[in-house]
Amino acid sequence: MKAEELDELFDNGEDITEYLDMSTLTKNGTRTKKVNVDFPEWVINSLDHEAKKIGVTRQSIIKVWIAERLKEEAEHLRVG
Repeated sequence: MKAEELDELFDNGEDITEYLDMSTLTKNGTRTKKVNVDFPEWVINSLDHEAKKIGVTRQSIIKVWIAERLKEEAEHLRVG
């Protein structure tokens, strides 16, 4: 199908999803990027203890806690 034909279908409000390759879609900001962070040993031990309590990995608890804090900060900025 030519781009002009696809444009015309879209402009006419028709469903064009059958012509799209959905396997290549990504949501903005969801691509992962590695970072290295040095923590004191007591922080690592505390993280491991908390992660073990809830049955997740150290990496998982770090990601969740940081994401929660960033969300809280964003909400605080919206309200304040």
